Order: sequence, then C-alpha cells, then structure tokens
Amino acid sequence: MKTWLLAGVAAAMMSGAAWAQGAPVKLSQGELDRFTADLGYRYTIQDNKPACPQGGNGCFLSEIEVRLPQTLPDDLAAGRFTLYASFVTRLLGIESDQFDLKFINGDLYTLTPKAGVKLQAGQTIKIKVWGEGQFYSAYYPMPNVYAVSGGLKAATIAATKPVIDPETGLESLPFVAPMTDEAKLATKHADDLTQWLTPERAFAQNAARTVVQAKPDIVILPTPTKVIWLKGAAVDLSAGVKLTLKGVDQAQVQVALDDLKYAGVMGFKSGPKVMVNVDAKSGVAPEGSGLRIENGAITITASDAAGAAYALTSLAQQAAHDKGKLKPVLIEDAPRLPFRGLHVDVARNFHSKAEMLKIIDQMAAYKLNKLHFHLGEDEGWRVEIKALPELATVGGTRCHDPNEDVCLLPQLGAGPDADTPVNGYYSQADYIEILNHAKARHIEVIPSFDMPGHSRAAVRSMEARYRRLMAEGKPDEASLYRLVEPEDTTVYDSIQHYNDNTLNVCIPATYRFLDTVIDEVAAMHAAAGVPLIKYHIGADETAGAWSKSPACQKLMAAEKLEAKQLSAYFIEKVSNRLAERGIEAAGWSDGMGHTDAARMPKAVQSNIWSGLFTGAAAEAHNHANRGWDVVISIPDTFYFDIPQSVDPMERGYDWPSRVTDTYEVFSFIPENIPANASWLKTIRHQPGKIEDATPLKAGLTFKGLQGQLWSETVRSDAQVDYMLFPRVLGLAERAWHKSAWEPAYKAGETYTYDDGKVDRVAQAKDWQTFRDKMPVHLAALEAAGVEYRIAPPGARIVGGKLEVNTEFAHPVEYRMAGGAWQSYTGPVAVMGVVEVRARTFDGKRAGRSSKVGE
Repeated sequence: MKTWLLAGVAAAMMSGAAWAQGAPVKLSQGELDRFTADLGYRYTIQDNKPACPQGGNGCFLSEIEVRLPQTLPDDLAAGRFTLYASFVTRLLGIESDQFDLKFINGDLYTLTPKAGVKLQAGQTIKIKVWGEGQFYSAYYPMPNVYAVSGGLKAATIAATKPVIDPETGLESLPFVAPMTDEAKLATKHADDLTQWLTPERAFAQNAARTVVQAKPDIVILPTPTKVIWLKGAAVDLSAGVKLTLKGVDQAQVQVALDDLKYAGVMGFKSGPKVMVNVDAKSGVAPEGSGLRIENGAITITASDAAGAAYALTSLAQQAAHDKGKLKPVLIEDAPRLPFRGLHVDVARNFHSKAEMLKIIDQMAAYKLNKLHFHLGEDEGWRVEIKALPELATVGGTRCHDPNEDVCLLPQLGAGPDADTPVNGYYSQADYIEILNHAKARHIEVIPSFDMPGHSRAAVRSMEARYRRLMAEGKPDEASLYRLVEPEDTTVYDSIQHYNDNTLNVCIPATYRFLDTVIDEVAAMHAAAGVPLIKYHIGADETAGAWSKSPACQKLMAAEKLEAKQLSAYFIEKVSNRLAERGIEAAGWSDGMGHTDAARMPKAVQSNIWSGLFTGAAAEAHNHANRGWDVVISIPDTFYFDIPQSVDPMERGYDWPSRVTDTYEVFSFIPENIPANASWLKTIRHQPGKIEDATPLKAGLTFKGLQGQLWSETVRSDAQVDYMLFPRVLGLAERAWHKSAWEPAYKAGETYTYDDGKVDRVAQAKDWQTFRDKMPVHLAALEAAGVEYRIAPPGARIVGGKLEVNTEFAHPVEYRMAGGAWQSYTGPVAVMGVVEVRARTFDGKRAGRSSKVGE
C-alpha cells in the first residue's frame, strides 16, 4: 500500500540518506556514473487544482517516474543512494512505496529508497508529488537532479540535464512532460479567466492591437519630446562628418560616436559639420538636448555630457534608418524621470561579465541610466571582498558539499558540480571594469547585497571562515565576522524556505561585516573614478528571526523594542551609517516602510514593489510623502522574470502576474498608478479597481521607474537576453517619454477597468507607432548579439488557408507535417496540422514554434 509522507518527516533509518553521507559501499565511481547515465527520469505536472489530501489553501499534483537501468549493482538495488532535486515551491508530501522524501533547505529535497526495499533492474517507479501553489510552466521544474552514494563523487542524472536547440538557442527540459491539458493546468481558481495564448488567440490579440496608420518618419527610441520638421535639403552623413566639440571631452561621448560609425558614418574629420556644444547655462534640462539638422549642418546643444551623448545616440538611430541621409528637423528632448533603472540579479544564478557589459551597452542605447546590480542573495555572493575571501570562494559556488566548507549546497537546479555557468563571481578587477564601462555610458551602478534577510550566502560563507580559523587556532579572529549567534535558538522559515538566511542584527559582528564590505566596494568605485553614492541594502522579506537570541533579548530590553521591530532597527542603523559615509541608502519598500522616517536620513530611496491591485499606489504615495525618492518597481508589470505570454512553454515566475509582454510594459502609467486599473486586468484576468485612498501630496513626484530581472529560473546569459528584450525597450519608452494619452494624477481619483479615463484609442495608436519602429531596433539588437525573445506568430486557418500575424513584423515561416519550412508571404492553402514560427530579421535565429489546426 502506498504511504503518504510529509516533506521533512522521513524516518531517520539506515536508508540512502545515511549511505549518501559517507557510509562505506562497494559501489565504484564508474558504476554510479553509469547508473545516472542510464537512469530514466520523467516529471509530469498533472493537475493544478486537485483535491488536496493534506487540506490547506490549495496545491498541485505532479508525478516523478523513475525507470531503473537494466543493470543494477547490489548497493544500488539495496537502495544505498540518494537523489537530490530542487523544487521552487514547498513540497507537501509524496505517495510512494519505494522512496522517502526529506526537505533539506531552500528548494533542495532528497528522495531516498526506503529501508528494506529491494529495487529491481528495469523497474519503473512512479512517485506522486504534492506541492504548494501551482506549476503553470514547464520551466518550473528544476534540472540537474543528481545521485549520491557513500563517499563517491555526486553524479548528475543525464536525463535531467537541459538541452539547447541549435536553431532557436532556447533551452528545453526533456525530462518534463508536455503540458497539454488546459482545463487542468492553465488556471487554479474558479474565477480565473486566464487562458493559454494559443496561436489562434495570439492572432486575435495581435489583430486587436493593430492600428492602420502612416509609418513614423522618426524611428528614435525612446520617443523624443518634440519633433519639428524643417525645410531644405537632406544632410548626407554617410561619407563622414566634421566633428566639433565644445564643453565636453570626446571620451564622454565616444560611445555615442561609435554608434554613429555603426550607423554608417565613415569618420569625423571631413563632411557636413556636426557641432556639439555643452553648456551648463544653456537652459536645456539635465540629460536633455536640442538637435537641429538644417542647412547642411547638425547642431547639438546640451547642458551636460549625458545629454550630448544621448543626442548623438538618437542621431545614430535615425541615420541608420535613413541610410545616412537626414531630412532637416529640430528635435527637442529631455527625460521624463531622472532615475531610469534596470535591476539585474546575478546572485541567484551567475551571469558573466560579458553579459553585463552587453546589457550596459543596450541600457545606454535606450537612455537608461541606473544599473541596480544585485550581487548578494541566499543562493550566491558575486563579488570579491579581499578581507573576507570566503564570500566569493564559498559563497560564489554551489556544489555537493554537505558541510558547506568549499561551496554552498545546490539550489535552483544548479547540480552538484562547481564548474558550471550558474556559479562564479566577479574579481575586483572585473567589477572595476564593469564600473568603467558604465561610467563611459553615463550609467550609475548601484550595488546590492540583500540584508538582513536573503543573506544565506553571506551567513554560510562566514561560517566556513569561522571553521577555518578555529581549526587554525585563531578563535578571536574567527568570531570577528560571524553573522550568527550560536546561542540563538530561534526557528524560522523564510519566504524561500531557508532556516538560516538572516543576519543577527543584534551583534557587533554584523555591523563590522557590513562596514568591511561597504568600504571595499566604495574603494572599487573610487578606483573607477565613480564614487559610491547609493547602496541598496535590500531590507525586504525578513523572516521571523531573533526572538530567542540572547543578544537581541538584551537589546530589546535596553531599547524597549519588540522582535518585530528589529528589522526596522537594523535598517535605520545601517542607513545612518551609510549616510555618515556620504552614501544614500536604498531598499525595497516593505522593509523601508517599517522604519520611523524621523530616524532615517533625509535622503532615502524606496523601491515600490507592492502589487498594483494590492497597495502599490498607497505605498508609493506614503513613501513619497515622507520625502523619500520613490522608484516605481511594481512586479505586475516591471518584473521581467514573469512570462511574456500565458503559455506553458514560457519561462518565469507567475506570482505577481500571469503575463507581462512588451505591450503591457509600454502601456504602464508610472506617475498615476491608480489609472492603470483603467486598462490592465488583475492577475486572474478580471476587471479591477484602484482607489487612491492615500493621496500624493501636492507638488510631489516620483523619482523614477525600474525594471527587475530576478534569476531563479534564468540560468544562462542567453536566457537573460530572452527575458529582458524587447521588454527593456518598453521600459525605456515609459521612463523617458510621457505620452499624451496618460491622464494626469488627480488626488483621490478611483479607476476601474474601461472607465474611459484612459484614452484607449490614443494609447492604441501610440503602441502602433512604437511597433512600427521596432524592426529597426530589433535588427540593431541582433547586430549586437542580443538573443531577444521572438514571439511565436499568431495563426489561424480559415477556409483551408493559413493566416498569420506577428507582434513586431518578423519574417514568418511555416510547414505542414513532414514538410520543409517555407517562407510565409500571405494567406496560403494548407492541410492538416501546420507549424509556424518567426525568425530574426537577419534570418540567423528562429523563434519557438507553435501548431495550428490541431
């Protein structure tokens, strides 16, 4: 009879778990390697709304199918092995006669053969798995399940390794069964109206978002503030120009000049005059410019070097489109918001220096000026701190080391091997190179190591340091940076299910650690010639730690605090310590909001990440009313780890939204948050309402807008490109340009879906103008090596003919069963099931295909 087993309560018998930790076995490394090479492993998501045996607030049901090899050594047949697997949601239990489930930490679990079970060669074992929440995506299951036996080297099950499609460059997880049952898998709640974006539905969506209008003459993105066409002959830049700079060094605009070269301008010593004049007293807004093309010459006026560089970048975009022959025009431009940010998480999964340099290049191309560089998390620490080498050497790597002396235990499907792309860190030289690259492009780098929660990599690295120094007979030195208090018996569970990821905020070592890290990071910034002026402390999602810490009990008594106030105490203390160094503290809004504004420095940044329909407007207004710099970072639309369509073959988390495509990013209204209820539906695709119950004080504005890429499901540089682009262009448009259809903020106003308070017709026309510009910019991304997402085409079969449309006018191809791919040029007669896909404009890469007519 199958047994119901809750995660974490497996019996501590002499089963595979004990054997996995070093008990002697006769098994050889070669036999274990062959076992993992031949083992069959299949994961099927069966139902997102089953009746849950354990009760509670809902669950999903899945199945693991293990097919044992035809040859099974005695130790393995006796169950002397353990499988390690990552699950990004909490498992509630399994049903199995053969295996026990045990929770390790975070998302790591083990499956161990039950004591006394005799496994048979060739046997197929099915394990029912119950978990919290839902699995809407075939990319939710984590790859690289691995086996451990005795003291042998852990070996990854070959069947669970990701595979890259050479035509698309996209990762697939062959061990995950296709998700095809929309009724069981697409939604969880009875009132959820979300549907999968099938080709037929995509066709209807693309058609509904299409407006027939004249193509734009100006292709510059973000859209300039004002364009006035002038009379006269075109100016031909293709043979070169004669460049004159005044008030600015060439190095400050060199990147933009390089853009002009890429656009076809042959050089800068002869040809039509291009005069760049930077004068702080010019009256031009910061980062803004005046660009005049007239009478055979080009004049750029700006008040700072950034404005001049942006104007040259705009000139390069238009020159590339017009093949160097520019019509006379006056373009006046200035940014809507001073903070135009992109957050990139390299902590959950590492991303290379080359990828970060490429991202910075594209940020500059689209006038984004703040890189929120997330370098420290539970799953990894990603920059070298020479005073504390274990931070990088231990905290920067995940591998199978149960003691965590040389690496952290695997999370997020990292697998047991240290030498994989998800591991790594930036040396100080690397970090300084990134800073210099950003400096040349007028981008400020804002480093972030999340604290006091989300800090497991730091905590465990410092524990490894402690053990090393204790073994060397240096107890005093060992304790200097120990981030936990041994006598603290508090038991807690973080939002990502870690029980050891929070710094103790009541001990001096924590603040000594933070000072050391900040001082070294500041020194790197100084070496790059860019002072550290802002540091993001995180401060979010602090678990219920410290209640049984003797140090905290003493502090609470002295300061008359409760345990729930300790997080705010930490944020206030750290923020003021940063202010003493001339560094502004930034943090996520939930943590920052718990502080007493009177105890915080005057200059504070709060990133608003409450849900759009669950309090974002009130929180943003409240924090702005405190006098803080508010940066809108709302997850519904600006978390770029969310899927880009409702499709089980799209990567990403879905807790804040089921879909965020470029249209939604483009259409967001950042300075009037409640107004977004007029056009955007809730997470369950229902009309919603936002009441402005906490109005913004008159005269106040928000500081900026930021997009966020978190990396739990993003394991490669190519996947970073896929998730960021083309959505980043929509982010840049909204952060830089305010459209006429956006209603001005009116205190106390309430908005509901389709209430007429947003001009949807004008919004649609503006989107169409943006769409019409996109082929030029997507082609530029291709030339820069950016592997952006190519949306699957919309498709339908009407009267036996295939009809296709696309999001951004990509070339399309189709094939019938057994046939070759053919270019689609218009409605064409087809038979049976037809597969369609789009390609890049250069033809080098295909997008994901879909089928119509099934």
